[in-house]
Amino acid sequence: MRDESGLPARFAAFCAALVRPLPVCVPPSFAGYAIINGFTFGVDLAVLTLARSGLGLPLPVGVTAGYLIAFGLSFVLNRTLNFRSHAPVGGQTVKYAVAVGVNYLVFILGVGAGLAGLGVEYHLSRLLAGAGEAVFMYCVMRWVVFADGKQGTRSKAVTRGQPR
Repeated sequence: MRDESGLPARFAAFCAALVRPLPVCVPPSFAGYAIINGFTFGVDLAVLTLARSGLGLPLPVGVTAGYLIAFGLSFVLNRTLNFRSHAPVGGQTVKYAVAVGVNYLVFILGVGAGLAGLGVEYHLSRLLAGAGEAVFMYCVMRWVVFADGKQGTRSKAVTRGQPR
């Protein structure tokens, strides 16, 4: 039996309370994803800034270091707090690694590095790439990686009429 009184349950209740007053149906897991990934994106930018401006490392090294650290942290926090998954971590890790690889090639190298190569300031190019990757990664995490997540992370519109 799962402990429904711990931090993951409180986080789910907080996210549900955030979306409840909204005029449109927003899944609580989207609010949780936004909170967690907003935090990990800040970690990404901090590592990038430290690597690039603090240590003078090449931009691709800073981007990659920030990206790997942030996505590792995102996986752990989303698995535990947001999607409350108890499925075997091995299969989820493989699915997540594939999604992160696709995301890296398309959004980080394609959009982010492409914009920086065109002369857009590297923080701004990373922010623009981050917008695309946010939508892509939420969809992959919700419907592919953590598809087994607790029903408490889903919106009522999605769970109505489904057996519990």
